[in-house]
Amino acid sequence: MRRRWHSQYRQGHRRHLSRWSHKFGCDFRVVLGKEGVLELVKAFMKSYYNRLGGDANSVASGYNTGTTLGAEIISTFVLVYTVFSATDPKRSARDSHEDVVKLIFKASHGDLKDRGRVRIREGGGVHGLLELVYGVEVTVDLMEDVHRVLFIEYEELERRGEEPNRATLQKNMSVRTNLCDRKVELCFPEAAKWQTILLEQIGSDTLSANQTIRDGQTLVSEGQIFELGFFSPGRSKDRFLGIWYKPTPEIVVWVANRNQPIKDSEGILTISRNGTLVLSRGQRIIWSSNLSTVASSPVMRLLQTGNLVLVDKTNGISDNYIWQSFDYPCDTRLPGMQMVDNLGDGQDKYLQSWRNSDDPSLGDFTNRIEYRGGIVQMVVYNASIKRGRSGPWTGHYFSNLPFTPTIPFKPNLVINKDMISVSDAFNSSLITRLTLDKSGSLHRYTMDESKNGWNLVHSIPRDSCDNYAQCGPNGICKISKVPICECLKGFAPRSQQDWDLQDWSGGCIRTRPLNCQNGDGFVKVGTNFPDMLQFQLNTSMSLNECQSQCSKSCSCTAYATPFISDGVSGCLMWFGDLIDIREPPGADSNINIYIRLPVSELESVNDLDKKTKRPTKLIFILTAVGVLISGLILGGILLKIRLTRQGEERKTKDLELPSFDLATVAAATDNFSSENMIGEGGFGPVYWGSLSDGQGIAVKRLSKTSRQGSEEFKNEVMLIAKLQHRNLVRLLGCCTKEEEMMLIYEYMQNKSLDNFIFDQYKRTILSWPKRFDIIMGIARGLLYLHHDSRLKIIHRDLKTSNILLDEYLNPKISDFGLARIVEGCQNISRTKRVIGTYGYMAPEYAFDGKFSVKSDVYSMGVVLLEIVSGKKNRGFRHRDNSDSLLGHAWLLWKEDKDMELMDECLKYSFVEWQEVRREQICLIPNNLDFSWEGVPVMKKLVK
Repeated sequence: MRRRWHSQYRQGHRRHLSRWSHKFGCDFRVVLGKEGVLELVKAFMKSYYNRLGGDANSVASGYNTGTTLGAEIISTFVLVYTVFSATDPKRSARDSHEDVVKLIFKASHGDLKDRGRVRIREGGGVHGLLELVYGVEVTVDLMEDVHRVLFIEYEELERRGEEPNRATLQKNMSVRTNLCDRKVELCFPEAAKWQTILLEQIGSDTLSANQTIRDGQTLVSEGQIFELGFFSPGRSKDRFLGIWYKPTPEIVVWVANRNQPIKDSEGILTISRNGTLVLSRGQRIIWSSNLSTVASSPVMRLLQTGNLVLVDKTNGISDNYIWQSFDYPCDTRLPGMQMVDNLGDGQDKYLQSWRNSDDPSLGDFTNRIEYRGGIVQMVVYNASIKRGRSGPWTGHYFSNLPFTPTIPFKPNLVINKDMISVSDAFNSSLITRLTLDKSGSLHRYTMDESKNGWNLVHSIPRDSCDNYAQCGPNGICKISKVPICECLKGFAPRSQQDWDLQDWSGGCIRTRPLNCQNGDGFVKVGTNFPDMLQFQLNTSMSLNECQSQCSKSCSCTAYATPFISDGVSGCLMWFGDLIDIREPPGADSNINIYIRLPVSELESVNDLDKKTKRPTKLIFILTAVGVLISGLILGGILLKIRLTRQGEERKTKDLELPSFDLATVAAATDNFSSENMIGEGGFGPVYWGSLSDGQGIAVKRLSKTSRQGSEEFKNEVMLIAKLQHRNLVRLLGCCTKEEEMMLIYEYMQNKSLDNFIFDQYKRTILSWPKRFDIIMGIARGLLYLHHDSRLKIIHRDLKTSNILLDEYLNPKISDFGLARIVEGCQNISRTKRVIGTYGYMAPEYAFDGKFSVKSDVYSMGVVLLEIVSGKKNRGFRHRDNSDSLLGHAWLLWKEDKDMELMDECLKYSFVEWQEVRREQICLIPNNLDFSWEGVPVMKKLVK
């Protein structure tokens, strides 16, 4: 049978081979895929349909009768579909011929149905069919391989009860991509619609040493995210070998020959015998990989991270790469790719922009990581001139960023003896990139897979203040002011004329010189860290020691604590002018520097100086009076201490909560240092601290002038101590020592929700799915308070500033000082003391003192409105109708224009506004159209 089949195709077709090969050269290839199979079916069926005079019944009859024509069609598609379906281990190629028939009829005649089982003729008619339709030259070697794979070896597998799989097909087909390789290629003439059909390679992310990639062929990574091949950027006709996103081919992330374009489509990528990647055209080498070792069995693979790697197969396929494209970044940083400042003789790794959108050659801008004297920061250069910088590494992130670095954008920094590297962690569920564009701007994008598009997360520079040294030496940039540049306190413009013309490059100079002999002072300024031009770092000093050390050197102009993420530590001192200063963004709001000024510039020092000049006589008099009354005071103090201790014991016993010693809390917060203060409300300040075991805490310290008294303090402790829910903040303990009343909570790294949704830059981090998760988390917390806890609790002060966010942006309700416990059957309570935040209070509560669980539902609606719109309810006035945010929302709702309420930065992640149903929003105040009885409860809303 084999000899008869072999002879059938040998006769009369050899003469065609040399004719077509000489005429057309077999230069065109299209890799077959799912869409290619369907298109090929359409093309074949159209040809046969026309050949039979447009009679669909004749086509169907040809299938049923098993005629030569039917056999040709079926055999051809068994060949194609077998290779195609072999990638699916659940499908047998032999058993799929009925699906092939259905596919054929569907492609050409959607109204025809399967006419029954069709007999397959082994290899018969395939060659004649291809020649008939396209004049294709198919070599005898190819047909022998196809026959062996499709029938002989498959029959052997079936006898053994096995299924053909990728490895079997790859082994038997010996797929290659060489030009006109007789074993796999079907070479079509130039005029044909399908100029070359290349049987799809099994394991298409891998290339072996005996394989090549030509222009028109590609490798695709696992997961179908990245693709390697030849491309022409923009309007250019030059060809480059590169890697791009398969869903968005216009986004190229790596280019091999970025400075050596190929002028035609004759480029070939091969792997040399020693394992070097070689890009060539004819006999000329265009580009090659640098390889220090020799590989006896090299394999190239495109990983799902976008990294193109070479491994030696003799050592097993592993992560031990002998070469990788991640070592040679272009303009894009991908997760898992390292940027390196090599401290030895090794190679730095950095981004370098394209020349323009049509030319990927080396541009003017670079983005580097720099390690100088123990400080690490990211810098953008225009040639050798600084364009911008990130600010130093603070322990968890680079300062001076336009957003709070949270997962998944939190970088990883590695410091060792030989090099410093920074990278983003790879997360297969998030496709993101950081790109340095031709103008020197950095852009962070995430992919919207539902739309095969990209969302912009943030950009650097975000504004003019991010331009390096925008306000010159000793000037500070404030983007909210006009003009944006000011001189630091104690400084004045070097040239007032230039300053008036808004030329701030000359910066500022001191109004009065420093005088080290008489002593200088320091003033605290909330700003980013100046550039590290002349500086000194000591990682073991405290802040007080740092001040003392700076005071000893007349050339020390400022000092600060460099590591702020895990508590205040270290000493950073600047010498000379302070360059590149701006108001800190939200992520750096707790960064301060202490700038040296002469005593005459410091009001506090002046006051101290005046006090020292008072008459000596007055001092003696005051001392004498103090001695006389000290005896009376001492007795009173001793009595008060005794009573206080008794009161403290009673308080702690009543609260049934772990009690913290005052000394422990003071040590954790650096003695309630102002640098540790992270917020302040009507109750008093809140401090960040770290216990001896490293646990972060937030200390709520009740001030003596607080509107929240001991009753509210005790109320909050008793309530939270009995509540346990993942969406409620966790109370760790309290401190009631020495007239102090403090609550110790778990520390929420991202602070409160209002810091995100009302911030111009951080709001972009909260996509619609994340905002919806936050909304649902708040709702579940309220549901627990109202229905599921053992106590029925009404919060009464729900607002965005009382919603805290943990490291993963999960919401937690806080501040229960005003909360009330109500009986299970009690629906409405009254109070004469209305306390809360106007704008969030329900009208019935604000005007009549009535409150119930629906009061919290109303507040929840206002919070939801602010989350969706990104606008504050308090202070909002629409420019057209002067409505409040609630009134404006109700107006848009009635006019079916609710999409206009949506925050503009949600337009790419917001699926459908209709997903938020009207009855779930509960955001419209009842004094507009809803009655108090119509306001739903949380149980209904969560459902």
